[in-house]
Amino acid sequence: MKEAIASYLDTLERCLRDIQVSDAEKHALGVAEGLEKAARLIDARTSAGNKLMFIGNGASAAISSHQATDFWKAGGMRAIAFNDASLLTCISNDFGYRHVFEKPIEMFGEEGDVLVAISSSGQSENILRGVAAAQEMEVEILTLSGFASDNPLRAMGSLNFYVSSDSYGHVEVVHHAICHCILDTIIQDKRKR
Repeated sequence: MKEAIASYLDTLERCLRDIQVSDAEKHALGVAEGLEKAARLIDARTSAGNKLMFIGNGASAAISSHQATDFWKAGGMRAIAFNDASLLTCISNDFGYRHVFEKPIEMFGEEGDVLVAISSSGQSENILRGVAAAQEMEVEILTLSGFASDNPLRAMGSLNFYVSSDSYGHVEVVHHAICHCILDTIIQDKRKR
């Protein structure tokens, strides 16, 4: 059992160390540079009155809810996650699950907002459709994905964070860490002003 735990932690450390970041033109960025750009983007947009939106399925939905709450409570930013049970069941029932994020983004998204799209596989149709809707509205998009390096979500954002692992646990922990790093960076920067 000790060996399995050591292996898990070693892999998690590698995943954190090897986060890959790219911009809209697919240029590679350093992790610190990508995190700083994400923090500056979110801070600038929310300081200008725009909102921050999060989408994700399963554990990524839990990360979305947690981060939306933290960004508004601790960071003082307007933030929302589109995963309320009545919203999910209503949109799924009336339009189909593939539209579950697309429809609220079309309704509530505005030019200048920021969307954080989280998907371990980077292949969830409802996430991809939500991102496509945000692109149409000129919403800035940050993506967090994992699994296959050529997953479609990884190429859809102005900043794309990719975790090179096919383990849900590793990908989800690193996605959560990325979000917390961005938020904590913004909070620390605001305190210095």
